[in-house]
Amino acid sequence: MLRILRREEKMKANKDSKWFLLCIVLIFGVELIECSVTYDKKALIINGQRNILFSGSIHYPRSTPEMWGDLIQKAKDGGLDVIDTYVFWNVHEPSPGNYNFEGRYDLVRGFPVWLKYVPGISFRTDNEPFKMAMQSFTQKIVQMMKDEKLFESQGGPIILSQACFEGLPLHCVIAIFFCDFKNIKTFQRSKFLGFLEIENEYGFESKEYGSAGYAYLTWAAKMAVDLGTGVPWVMCKEDDAPDPVVGNLINTCNGFYCDYFSPNKPYKPTMWTEAWSGWFADFGGPIHQRPVEDLAFGVARFIQKGGSLVNYYMYHGGTNFGRTAGGPFITTSYDYDAPIDEYGLIRQPKYDHLKELHRVIKLCEQALVAADPAVTSLGSYEQAHVFSSNSGGCAAFLSNYHFDSAAKVTFRNTQYKLPPWSISILPDCKNAAFNTAQVGVKTSRAQMLPTNAALHSWETFSEDIYSGDVDSRITFDGLREQLNITRDTSDYLWYMTNVEISSSESFLRESRYPTLRVQSAGDALHVFINGRLSGSAFGSRRSRRFNFRGNVNLHSGMNRISLLSIAVGLPNNGAHFETWNTGILGPVVLYGLDNGKRDLSWQKWSYQVGLKGEAMNLESPSRTSSVDWMGGSSLVTNKRQPLTWYKAYFDAPTGYEPLALDMNSMGKGQVWINGQSLGRHWTAYAKGNCSSCIYSGTYRPTSKCQFGCGQPTQRWYHAPRSWLKPTHNLLVVFEEIGGDATRISIVKRSVSRV
Repeated sequence: MLRILRREEKMKANKDSKWFLLCIVLIFGVELIECSVTYDKKALIINGQRNILFSGSIHYPRSTPEMWGDLIQKAKDGGLDVIDTYVFWNVHEPSPGNYNFEGRYDLVRGFPVWLKYVPGISFRTDNEPFKMAMQSFTQKIVQMMKDEKLFESQGGPIILSQACFEGLPLHCVIAIFFCDFKNIKTFQRSKFLGFLEIENEYGFESKEYGSAGYAYLTWAAKMAVDLGTGVPWVMCKEDDAPDPVVGNLINTCNGFYCDYFSPNKPYKPTMWTEAWSGWFADFGGPIHQRPVEDLAFGVARFIQKGGSLVNYYMYHGGTNFGRTAGGPFITTSYDYDAPIDEYGLIRQPKYDHLKELHRVIKLCEQALVAADPAVTSLGSYEQAHVFSSNSGGCAAFLSNYHFDSAAKVTFRNTQYKLPPWSISILPDCKNAAFNTAQVGVKTSRAQMLPTNAALHSWETFSEDIYSGDVDSRITFDGLREQLNITRDTSDYLWYMTNVEISSSESFLRESRYPTLRVQSAGDALHVFINGRLSGSAFGSRRSRRFNFRGNVNLHSGMNRISLLSIAVGLPNNGAHFETWNTGILGPVVLYGLDNGKRDLSWQKWSYQVGLKGEAMNLESPSRTSSVDWMGGSSLVTNKRQPLTWYKAYFDAPTGYEPLALDMNSMGKGQVWINGQSLGRHWTAYAKGNCSSCIYSGTYRPTSKCQFGCGQPTQRWYHAPRSWLKPTHNLLVVFEEIGGDATRISIVKRSVSRV
């Protein structure tokens, strides 16, 4: 077994990692040996040898630097050759020309908001303002890597540049390939090889843009190649990858299954750049799990059809810390049912079953890369794919595609039993070493257990709806789109207007209330009348637009209507998504007045970006003493009150288990520890189809293997131990709707086998 790091170097990687990639390069950079990287129709060719490669996605912003070393080690122990990660434009260039590569953002997903408001811009098409911004950022990233001599052509680790097309323009995917070299010490035998991608899954959107889309695709590919990295480029989910125009481009596949896929030229290898190991969760939706039997079946199907690289998306999903979750409505947890869970713990049986799959396929590698398979029918739903090498090697894949019935097949005079929806792998064409549906690993059970950490010294701070910085308010006639005003500096935007009610209005004497209707383009809304919460309404991932309709308590004279609009992540996918709107665009109408209805949409509205507590940096440990927090009885008084900030202290729990906050008693808002944002919290109850989960049959997250219906989509929020001090840790919670902060608790994640 190839070791990655000696113990002391692994500890150093955990302790001193400043750059996710640079740290690794420094460890192994002493005796890096250059690899020659080419390809043919069978595989990538490294140092003259074809390779079957297994890869896993681990996104560095979704974990902490202290976790990186352990995650990499577990990936290697799980039989991976490659690790890949994305470089996220919106975080690294939060405003034009200003770059951020600090902390977890050393090298989240999506376009920066400022890009939407560049005059004349249109995303992901033949548009000069967009191309100029994209090229500037791409050049910045590539030059950084050139400066550190990270490309293979410079003797560095990056061997393949991937130009993929999805909802974001630059996914700089860094893959780290563990080469096994001879004549060097054990701990120096691993060279990390990587690839960059410049777009992702553009194929679907390109059709929406027509000829301009293809012109953009060709431009992006040529721009990338012209950067002179000296390594090949890859485009995923793009059948029209413009190889004849640019040269040296390989189109690849993303999806739950990719055995149907063939590259667009016969001289290119078959590569699966996103094998979806599970699925993300959205607030109000169920938890999705993909059975490992089906995932292994999908991988074996791909390999038996001639595939040579599989990248699991995700291998470790991690956490959408801060406000980085996109979608919108994607949960703070990005667990993804991955082999390594959100907290960095191994998920069984997925981890070990895939590990064994990798081991057995590696036994077949010599035959797999030698020639195309000979395919033989063994029955109505059964086939044999047989690979043979000139040196006498032989490997066979025996498949049963029936999703309900097992089969007995005869192959080379020997009988084999194949469970439904499964493949048996015979590395010597005789002995079945692995079957995708036969799992010999105990299932792990994760539990959230109490710790010895108690939250104490609770204090509160209430948002004053009438306060805020009056000078920072802006006023328009009519309603305005939210992101056009906030520029994503906050999830929150106040829409405020006044309504005068005559003392002669009938409803004042009849003990009834008028009705207010507010139409929102997304994503959530709290309605306040004269400083009191009158009601709330929410969109969903499936339907961002929604209506609030409720009775409102208006009095004679002037009334203040304050609408707090909330964004729950930014759109980051789909054609023309830069044109999608957020916030209250109307109509806003009062019903039940003597004159019928009154449309408020076009009267004067004042706008206030963010909350008073945000402006005061209430989450910051350095600012807590300068704020007039209320203690003692205020916690009881403010229980279940909306727009309330809570503050408490705690000592770090003993032990080493990963930690989380149990937020089941709260409603919706955000949470921080020692000034670090754990993310958005929302106790939204899951709706779905949580029936049985049978591994066989085509997997789709919308139709099978859903869990957690009737429970909060997310209850626990990862609190990294590396963010804690031994004592006096500051917890700050902002609550929009109302909750019982006294029932928040710190728990530890424990995994056992069942």
